[in-house]
Amino acid sequence: MKKTDLVIIGGGPAGLAAAIAAYENGIRDILILERDVALGGILNQCIHAGFGLHRFGEELTGPEYASRFVKKVLELGIPVKTGAMVTDLTCDRKVTYVSEEDGKVELQAGAVILAMGARERSRGALNIPGSRPAGVYTAGTAQRYVNIKGCMPGKNVVILGSGDIGLIMARRMTLEGANVKAVCELLPYSGGLARNIAQCLNDFNIPLLLSHTVTEIHGKDRLTGVTISEVDERRKPIHGTEQYIECDTLLLSCGLLPENELTKKAGIRLDRVTGGAVVNSMRETSVPGIFSCGNVLHIHDLVDYVSDEGEVCGIYASMFLKGKCETANDTIALKPAGIVRYTVPQVISSKDEDVRVFFRVGENKRNAKIEVLSGDTVLLSKRKQRVAPGEMENITITKSMLEKAGAELTVNIGREDQ
Repeated sequence: MKKTDLVIIGGGPAGLAAAIAAYENGIRDILILERDVALGGILNQCIHAGFGLHRFGEELTGPEYASRFVKKVLELGIPVKTGAMVTDLTCDRKVTYVSEEDGKVELQAGAVILAMGARERSRGALNIPGSRPAGVYTAGTAQRYVNIKGCMPGKNVVILGSGDIGLIMARRMTLEGANVKAVCELLPYSGGLARNIAQCLNDFNIPLLLSHTVTEIHGKDRLTGVTISEVDERRKPIHGTEQYIECDTLLLSCGLLPENELTKKAGIRLDRVTGGAVVNSMRETSVPGIFSCGNVLHIHDLVDYVSDEGEVCGIYASMFLKGKCETANDTIALKPAGIVRYTVPQVISSKDEDVRVFFRVGENKRNAKIEVLSGDTVLLSKRKQRVAPGEMENITITKSMLEKAGAELTVNIGREDQ
């Protein structure tokens, strides 16, 4: 069994940022394991602009954004294995991977960073009635066909789900000559960024049908159409609202699921809402020496935040390897309340410096007031004109606030006029 100080599973934006940060903090024995044939992750097929505005102050395409990190990794000489699929991870940080070049390899890692990203919900997870004709794709698969393979999935398109990938593909398919007839969204609000709704749907006059879903798929060999229906407040189809739309392609953009099979194998505690690991402010999981970042931890809307989180993992993993990173005993639990669905991290310490906390809400709200409370004591109150499920929020809990905190802090959102 080979020994490696730091093993990073995943060569996307989170893993690359983590590797660079660890190297710059003195760790030299690093190995990045990436199952694809190239580094960069999902960014390689995201040829649209809009990346890097927060981090670099300029608008980049996905490949341009990724290339900056890939170039840095190669310049630093950080070892990389592509085409390497990790098949097992244990709680004592044993990593097993297989590749065409090396066969089966077992590694004993001093620390592990999980950066495996996420996968899309497939038709099987959605239980849509109908046969199984060709022409039904996840939005990400269609994106790969168009942007990487140069192949159009179809000409007349319906999109189910208004996640960012679905919105972007509505525009992309339109630009390639397809007729996008509708984007249907089960919820009464869109799950995508406001800027994507404006730039990808409104600018191209593509209708967004809220509180609608696909209730039947038609066609034997090839998709011939779909039936859509309105849904009630319990998200159940309303009888009598059925509408048939003729199409040859259905794209599914119904959310992402963190790729946490390896996380489960290591016996790491998971958050029931995010589907990712429960972590502290260092992004360390419930298993010491194993850290998690990026979409495998919780689903992000901006890659800039993914890179920031990867850097946090790289810094603290390097401190762990140097024996300078100890799990605090005086933990403070962060609890979501009201329309706040979750927080990351879920656990912090009174000994932490300023902690940046990310969270998502479960519904749209205007004139919102973000609060952090210790019991009935308000430690932080921040006004926000609007919060929405499609846009991740973040606040900073300062060291002075932590010194006043009890065993639990609550993140809540109320109305500014309350």
